[in-house]
Parts: sequence; structure tokens; C-alpha cells
Amino acid sequence: MPDTIIVLDFDSTIVAAEGLDEIAKLSLADDADRERKILAIEGITRDGMEGRIGIDESLSRRLDQLHITRAHVAAVVKLLKARLAPSFRRNKAAIKKNASRIYVVSSGFRDYVVPVCAELGIAPDHIVANDLVWNKDGVVINYDRKSPLAKPRGKADAVRALKLKGRIVAVGDGATDCEIRDHGAAHEFVAYCENIERENVVARADRVVRSVDELLWIYDLPGAPSYPKSRMVALLLENIHADAAERLREEGYKVETLSDALPHEELTRALRGVSLLGIRSKTQVSAATLAAADRLLAIGCFCIGTEQVDLAAASARGVAVFNAPYSNTRSVVELAIGEIVMLLRRAVESDRVLHAGAWRKSAQGCREMRGKTLGIIGYGHIGSQLSVLAEAMGMQVLYHDSAQVMPLGNARKAKSLSDLLSKSDVVSVHVDGRRENTHLISERELKKMRAGALLVNLSRGHIVDLDALARSVRSGHLGGAAVDVFPVEPNSNKEPFDCPLRGIPNVLLTAHIGGSTAEAQQGIGMFVADRLIESVNAGSTAGSVNLPNIALPPTPRAHRFLHLHRNQPGVLAQINSILARRKINILGQSLRTDDATGYVVTDVNKTYDDAVVDELRAVSGTIRFRVLY
Repeated sequence: MPDTIIVLDFDSTIVAAEGLDEIAKLSLADDADRERKILAIEGITRDGMEGRIGIDESLSRRLDQLHITRAHVAAVVKLLKARLAPSFRRNKAAIKKNASRIYVVSSGFRDYVVPVCAELGIAPDHIVANDLVWNKDGVVINYDRKSPLAKPRGKADAVRALKLKGRIVAVGDGATDCEIRDHGAAHEFVAYCENIERENVVARADRVVRSVDELLWIYDLPGAPSYPKSRMVALLLENIHADAAERLREEGYKVETLSDALPHEELTRALRGVSLLGIRSKTQVSAATLAAADRLLAIGCFCIGTEQVDLAAASARGVAVFNAPYSNTRSVVELAIGEIVMLLRRAVESDRVLHAGAWRKSAQGCREMRGKTLGIIGYGHIGSQLSVLAEAMGMQVLYHDSAQVMPLGNARKAKSLSDLLSKSDVVSVHVDGRRENTHLISERELKKMRAGALLVNLSRGHIVDLDALARSVRSGHLGGAAVDVFPVEPNSNKEPFDCPLRGIPNVLLTAHIGGSTAEAQQGIGMFVADRLIESVNAGSTAGSVNLPNIALPPTPRAHRFLHLHRNQPGVLAQINSILARRKINILGQSLRTDDATGYVVTDVNKTYDDAVVDELRAVSGTIRFRVLY
């Protein structure tokens, strides 16, 4: 099969801009009629790209309006280097590796095309573009109107003049790029839509791609990924922070977002063809849902807990699950402190009275934090940080935890849960969502609390028996409560909410907002998105809650085999036997296991064939096998 030669467009393909339009913005900076002229020039560019006018008319009509200096060109080179299309920037190494088979044919000008393409390792003699004509003062007075690229059908003539040998593929976003094929100078035309998608150009294309990754993969070029990210869908639910979606898009994934959780049947349908799933606490991912997720590689829980995912079923299908165990710690702690102050000062009641148009100024029942005892149930990252802040505000701290943990500051470990409940003026709950913690605080525990004490729950909805809590506050035994989490929560803001605590004085209800600050959600978004990207890019499982953890750097000079299997004897021996028999040298290898699963990562430096992959997939106990690079 002949070698593939790639002929690339420049404007809106290699760079996410039109070079001449950007020069126009610079040269018209001081023009009183700047905005109108720029809009007119951009309109001329569109007409040329979409084939409504010829390239000769497009160039002359734009340049006739501009006074261009060398300073403008130097500035636009700097700008265009910064605006390399994301997938070109990501794949610089692969482009340099393929530079001998890549040509750039542009209707733009060599003055800025050549220095920008140098960033990608594309040599000047592989670049064909128009030429500006300068006077001795460094001002553009014309352009070379005799150049083929300054005339209709010029790109086809320019490519033909290169006398290229091989299968020639024209790649670009405009009608002039399609003409290279239409006039016999290329075998195929690929519409490149990473930066802009023109409907009439796409309709004429042999193929449509949205990234360099995809182009490399389709034509099996050196440095091609095992599967292009632009064909991988990331589905983000529950209004996950926009920075997470942007991070995934920058990496090349097709990202779809929804503000709400999806019910079971809708989620099951939606996951077909999805590679990455992002959720928060409301979405329930069951074994049946996972069974229908035919391409799912990883799930990101953009929150602390992972109880909403069937972790055993995810492990059995080789789906890594990640979360953000620390990113919203401070947000939860600050809300807990604020709610304790509000309840002690009975500020909730005062707020309701004043909103109703009445006035009640009274110190009755209002107390300070200073000198009170705070009982913290669950002394993990949140509980321990709450301990420090509460102590700084003058409280004495008791804590209870099923694990042996060291206290911070002057906090003291309670002898038992009963001991903590009986000695605390305020009890704040910060335990995880395991089933054993269901109704950890029920009627029996509430009766052990001091008369007039307060209860705060920012952990999980099923931890506290809300019916029993409502009875305790109504009876006057407890002085109030703050609840942020509920056993059943609406899937969206459009659904109604109800619980037994509604309407009770000195009860503060919030809609699961403990971690919902801008800072926390941004931090969670970036943290979990990066874990998902590392999982796909390098096979890293560092931070996964359900698979053996292996932290892996990218190794672009090697092929990487990712083998997830049931934890049983002999798997590593089988893998290495296959590689040895085929004389494939191992550059590096890692193995981690847990009770149910084993994970082997092997880097090799020799090209492999499909038979090797088939053998490795057939190893006894294999759950999932992937190849990178």
C-alpha cells in the first residue's frame, strides 16, 4: 500500500483562527470605523471559505482595506502560535514524527504560516503559501498575484506542482481544500472540524475528523493513539462544574452535559457508546446499568462518596471509579460552623419572624459557641478539620470514630458513642455512607443527648432517622437541628421536596449543599477530570476506589498493555510467556492486586501484531485488556 501523504490547510485547521483576519484586527486598531470593517472582512473570509467567491476576490478585497506593517505580522505570529488548535498542540511529537509526509498548502501568507508551522517541526520546503510584497519601509504594498494560490483552483495546482508520491489526502475546513480532490490533485478530502464546521464542506467530504488524534488513527500513522479521543464521549450529569467539561474538551473528548441526574432507565440508554461518565451523589449506577454501558472505561464521582455506584459490578467489568475525597472538606466544615452558630443564636426563627413582617428582639434561648462541647461523630478529614475550627472558636471537642485516629489540638476521644452523646451541647455527624451506618442516630441515640442539645448532619441522608429527630425537636428534648442530606432527594430542582422536619422551629434545612461552593466544585471538577484523563491516557488507576492502584507516567516511546484480571495464580506468568515466545522485550512492568482483582501494566518497545493482542485477551481470568500507543 502506498505511503499516505497529508496535505494540511493552515487557517482554522492548524490554528483556531484566520491569519489575515487577525492581522486586520491589529492593523485597524486605531481606525474609527474598525468594527464595521472587521465584520466586513470576516464576511469576505467566510464567503471565500464556503466557495461563494473565488480566492482571488477574497484576498484582494481584504488586503485593499488594510495597512499592514512588519510589526503587525510579528504580532500575529505570536498570536497564532498561542492559538494552535488543541489537538495539534497535544500531538506535537507525533506531527514531528510524521513531518516528512506532511505538507501545508495555504491561501494565507508564508510570512506567518512558516514560523507557526516550525513549532510543529514542519520544514519551510513543505509549506506552500502566498507571498506578501513589501516596500523598503516594511509596509505591504501588494501580494504575488501570479501565485497559483492567489487564483481559483490554486490549491489543486499547487499540490500537483509538488509531484508527491503516495496516497494524497487533503485535510482542511474550506471549499478550496475540497477542490484539491475535486480537481484530481488528491485521492481523498477530509473535512477537519476541530475549530469550525462548515455544513457545505462536510457534505462534500470523504471523511470528517475533529482532531489530529483521529487523523493519525484513521491512516495508521506513527504516533497514532490506540483509539482517538474525539470519538470518545464523556457524559457529565448533575451540573458538574464547567471547568471539568472544558478540561475534557481540551483533551479531545466529545463532552455532553446535563444539569440533572437521570433515572435508571434513561441512564441505561444514555450510557450506550459513552466512554467516561461523570456524576455527583444523586445518580445511581447499578449493575444492570453497567452491563448496558458497552464502551465505559471509567466513572468519575465528582463528590466525596461512591455509594451511588455498584463498585463490585464496576470492578467485574473493568470500569475504574474515581472520586474527590478531600476537595470539598473546607466547604462542608464552614457550613457546619455556620449552622452551629445559627442554631445556637436561634437566627433561623428570627429570620422567619422578620420576613413575615414582625419584630422580635430577644436573647431567650440564644447561646454562644464559646465554652460549649462539640461532639463529632466521624473524625476523618471533615470531622478533624471541624475540630480545629470549633476549638479556635472556644469550643471543647469530643470525638468518636470506629478507626483509631489521633486527635488534633485539644480534642479528646469519647469512651463510646453514648458517652459523646451524653456530654455534648452540639453533635455533628461526619461518617461515611456504608449500610452499617443506616440510622446510626435513631430514637435511642437521640434520647441519650442532653436536653436542649443540637444535632447537625452533613454526612449521608440515611444516617439519621428523620422521623425520630422530628419528634425529638417537637417535644422540646432537642433544641434544634440542621440537616443538609436526606434519605430521598429530588433528582432535579423541578421536583418537589418533603421531609418530616419541614416547618419545625429552629430547624435549618439545606439542599445537600455542604460541598457546593464555587471553590469546592471547581476543585472537584479539575481533580476528578484529571483522574479520568490519566486513566484513559496512561492506564493509571491511582485514586481509584475499586481497582488496584497503580500510578503511571505516560511513556510515548513504548507500547503499553493494560491487563485487568481476576486475582488468581499464574496470570503474570501467562502474560510474560506470550511476550517471551514472540520475542517482545519488556521495558517496564507493574502488578498490583486486591482481594478480587489484579492489574498488570506492561511497556514494550517492539511493534506487535494482532495475534499478540488476541493471545493476551485470551489469558485465563481476563476482565479487560487495552492497548495504549
